Parts: sequence; C-alpha cells; structure tokens
Amino acid sequence: MSYVLGVPRYANTSPLYHFLQESEELQFRYGVPTELNQWLLEGSVDLSLVSSYFYLANADRLRPLPDFSVADLGPVYSVNLFHKVPWDRLKRVALTTESATSVRLLRYLLEADGLRVEYTSEAGGLELLERYDGVLLIGDRAIQTYAGLLPALPESVHQVPWQVGGVQVTDLSMKWYERTRLPFVFAVWATRKDELPPPTVVRKLRAARQKGLGNLETVSLAEARRLGVPQPLMQHYLWNFRYQLEAPDRLGLQAFAEAVGLAYPDDYWDV
Repeated sequence: MSYVLGVPRYANTSPLYHFLQESEELQFRYGVPTELNQWLLEGSVDLSLVSSYFYLANADRLRPLPDFSVADLGPVYSVNLFHKVPWDRLKRVALTTESATSVRLLRYLLEADGLRVEYTSEAGGLELLERYDGVLLIGDRAIQTYAGLLPALPESVHQVPWQVGGVQVTDLSMKWYERTRLPFVFAVWATRKDELPPPTVVRKLRAARQKGLGNLETVSLAEARRLGVPQPLMQHYLWNFRYQLEAPDRLGLQAFAEAVGLAYPDDYWDV
C-alpha cells in the first residue's frame, strides 16, 4: 500500500520535492493548502505540507516533523494584499480561498493596526478590485498577478515594485517582520498525531530537500518555465525561503500562535 504525500503545487515548495520520485511505495496528491489540510484530517493523505495556522488550530490531532518548514524572514513576495486604497483606509477585502494561514495573518495585521474590515472569501484575481478595496492573493497566483501588472518582470525580486499604477501591494510577511522582527512560518510537514511517519520517507524528504537547495538553478528553471517568468527572478525568489524549522522559525511560529490566541505545542516527531 502506498504512502501518500500531500503536496501544494506552488513554486515556493518545489525545492522540497522536485527531486523526490514517486513510486509504488510513495505517491503524491496535489492540492491547495486548504484542500491538503482537510485531506490530512480525513486520512486520504498520510503526510502533508499544511498551513501553520491549521496545524496550530488542530495540534491535538496533528504532529509536525521537527526540521521542515516553508518560512521567510522579511518579504516573501507571494503572500500579498493587492489594494486600491491605502492600508489604513481598507474597508472591504476579498480573501483567497486557498490558504487559512495567509487569511489569519492578514486579519491579525489589520486588527493590530486598529482597522475594522469586512471580509469575503471569493476566488478570483485583480478583477475583484472592482468591488473590493483589496484582494489577498498567494503563491503562484500572486506572482502571475505581478506579471500581469508589469510590462516585464525584473530578474530580481528586490526590483519588484510595491505600487503599479493605481494598485498598491502589501507583503504580509514583511508586515509581520516589521512588527515582530521574526520569521513567519507558512507551512510545516505534519501527520496525524498517532501515526508516526516512516523513517525511510523522512530520510527521502531530507535527501530531496538537500538536493533541491543544492540545485536551485535546476529547480527554478522548471518553475520559471511552468509560470512563464524569468528564471533569475524565480531562483532569487526560492533562495529567499527558509526550509528548515530552526530556532528563529520556532520563535516566529510561537509568536504567531500567541498573536491569534492559540496554544503553541512544542511537540514534534522524533524522527
């Protein structure tokens, strides 16, 4: 019987599994974070990348691997609020239906600034700005939205503008960093709490991550072609991430738990 990994097909997770091969013993099931979260609880995937907020909210049922994350220190460039009015004048915001973590982070940041905002979950892109002050977009969709706004994407994420015409862009990870000076953890690998992941699978994941990070040019070329963006920009974008759950990342995850009123269970698989 195959062991099933839940994988979000986003560019920023690709270094973790680009060199991981499917087999009779190990299979992938792709989905957006909100789908993966549910599949893990239902049991249709065995080990999955899940939203950090979802993990924290279900820590009585889930347990993460001790040394994996998808995290960032400072701007992430792909968890963005695109808005047509200044941040402090936001009243109505459309939320992505793909990620619980990004939604909760946005709500926390707005509430921390004393703003009262009406939220609606709705799939779509910048066309939603016809009816809302802002729209939260994440992952590949956020990158491709930038591509649609600019005549040409630059070769470095540092050169991506934070305002294009009448559209302003607020990077939520940067907003978090300005408030806490800590990394923000977007996702962790987790299983159901009573089901220890096979050590052979964990070893394969670690080996795939090591090879992915050691060959970012190869990984970024594949993702750049998939999304139709410049390879140097994609490589710089991936280089910007933190894929180890190190002490600063755990502090960031703990701070996020406290910010949204959840307990932080320092409870990881020993594998």
